[in-house]
Amino acid sequence: MPLDAITFDLDDTLWHNGPVMAHAEPTHYRWLAEQIDARRDASATPLAEAFPLETYQSIRASLMQRFPLSRGDHSWIRERAMRELLIEHGLSPAEAAQWAAAGFEQFMALRHEVSLYPEVVPMFDAWARRYRLGIITNGNVDVRRLALDHHFDVIILAGEMHASKPDPRPFLSAVARLGTQPYRALHVGDNWEEDVMAAQRLGMHAVWIDAKNEGERELPPRVHRVMHVRELPGIVARLDRQDV
Repeated sequence: MPLDAITFDLDDTLWHNGPVMAHAEPTHYRWLAEQIDARRDASATPLAEAFPLETYQSIRASLMQRFPLSRGDHSWIRERAMRELLIEHGLSPAEAAQWAAAGFEQFMALRHEVSLYPEVVPMFDAWARRYRLGIITNGNVDVRRLALDHHFDVIILAGEMHASKPDPRPFLSAVARLGTQPYRALHVGDNWEEDVMAAQRLGMHAVWIDAKNEGERELPPRVHRVMHVRELPGIVARLDRQDV
């Protein structure tokens, strides 16, 4: 039987995410520091001096250890880290919560400054008429902010359900909500363990977007390797021609 559902990872699958995060990470923290410093006494130690970016990142890592069930919920971890840091810097809990929320919104605005690969939108336009489409991501990108949500029947932010990939639950949830069976579904992603093997172990087909050119390796059944999302239509057409 042919495929009837395709699910996708987002970061480094539909766009190159490295430059996005390299810009968003220091920029939102610099913005937060400027806002806080402007509202405190001139003699106070600047936020970025008291708590450099590396300290903020260490607090996030510590939170992942302290709250293992929430370690994949990047939104909660990031905002919580800013709130704890600001309280330690001398802000009241209410002020810290207010500015942590503002800092997080600044980060999210930068987080969504992505450049989709040019093949993505035409591919979705064509496939939405033929397949049920879904998103399974460990990230916190909101596809509604990218005007992509109308293509998808299911959108799963795995971290927010406390079941980050490679946990099977987000895949099983997507397959069930798309009304299909694993053997009739294809998952597309860039991470070998979190995307490819997680889907393959459940009986799904998988396409590995080897954008980092990690090299040839023995591919298990139902797994295909490509270098770029532009190669996907050929794989999908071939699967549709055979008994998947």
